[in-house]
Amino acid sequence: MRRILLASCLTLSLSGVTAAAQAPTADILLRPARVWDGVRDAPVDGLVVLVRGDRIAAVGTPAEVRPAPGTRTIDLPGLTLIPGMIEAHAHVLLHPYNEATWDEQVLKESTALRVARATVHVRNTLMAGFTTIRDLGTEGAGWADVGVKQAIERKVIPGPRMLVTTKAIVGRGSYGPKGFSTEVDVLQGAVEVGNAEELVAEVRNQIGHGADWIKIYADYRWGPNNEARPAFTEAELRAAVEIAASSGRQVVAHSASAEGMRRATLAGVTNIEHGDGGTPEVFALMASRGVALCPTLAAGDATSQYAGWKKGVDPEPARIKAKRASFAAARAAGVTICNGSDVGVFTHGDNARELELLVDYGMSPLLAMKTATSTTAKVLQMADRIGAVQPGLFADLVATEGDPTREIGATRRVRFVMKGGEVFRHDAAR
Repeated sequence: MRRILLASCLTLSLSGVTAAAQAPTADILLRPARVWDGVRDAPVDGLVVLVRGDRIAAVGTPAEVRPAPGTRTIDLPGLTLIPGMIEAHAHVLLHPYNEATWDEQVLKESTALRVARATVHVRNTLMAGFTTIRDLGTEGAGWADVGVKQAIERKVIPGPRMLVTTKAIVGRGSYGPKGFSTEVDVLQGAVEVGNAEELVAEVRNQIGHGADWIKIYADYRWGPNNEARPAFTEAELRAAVEIAASSGRQVVAHSASAEGMRRATLAGVTNIEHGDGGTPEVFALMASRGVALCPTLAAGDATSQYAGWKKGVDPEPARIKAKRASFAAARAAGVTICNGSDVGVFTHGDNARELELLVDYGMSPLLAMKTATSTTAKVLQMADRIGAVQPGLFADLVATEGDPTREIGATRRVRFVMKGGEVFRHDAAR
């Protein structure tokens, strides 16, 4: 009898646990001062947003959105609610180069140390209002980005949604670290391949290890005078794109030379990173083929200052002037600009730096904000999930003091962060 009673109690207890785990969580009603949906040309005052589970259930006036009994209400007085921002060029396994050079990080820091740093980096990124990132290479840390992504997905650590490219792919002899004795085989910051067969095999290998995107260095600084020169032929790049496409994945190309950009564009990559040496002709080709550009303005801005440029005091270095010119040429040609900063070169959580520079280089705050939300969501093939405040999309929502579509500095005054319906930051009472 005791056994029967014990079994009955245990069954009831387990039933209670199961019921509690399956019970739907309460809806959340967000009441900010205004909502900017990532698409319109201005925020709309007086709207509310209803969140159900991990999705946006409704957006409208209080008269239009009728929450169910038991709905939790979060007031965000005076704040502007926007879509979670997107960072399309991050390196969570790197930290600022004025703390340790790239070579030192690749050669002297253990993977365990770098992963520990990454857990802090992803948290800081999320708290800054960036709810999705694309990480573009582990730079010598193996497959560690896949593990960081999994830790976030399993709620071991807080962080943004991650798209990862794992090790990235470079032409043999083109990448680094360099400058060591020819008798020493030095760990490289990416996987080296020497022909189309090796390239295709490595694309498959990286997909098998968890890559969401494939990153290829279409060129790098391996010319006779250390200038950027193409590392792959157009045919080789096209083979990689075809294999990636067969798996439902896209290819992103690092490229800083006009010829590397031309080959990558004709090969069918989805977007190009940096583009410093782009010409009007190459940018026109990119625009005609629908290839987007992540300009990574903040990376050059940071490294120029590390090299001694006193911004705001000294004249702009030639590199910065040239970057302004190439960015203007890309925009004039109608190239889609996505938001990618190369964060890791500078401090994680300071991602708003790229948005400020987009404005400084000629964009309006409104266009910069569209770039950081709905436009980059389209480039990442995720517009059906993120990038806007619309019913059915993930409840990735951020609230700022001020209106970032009119004053880009408001992106530094984040007071509320929600990702997938879960609140990670709420200090709106300040």
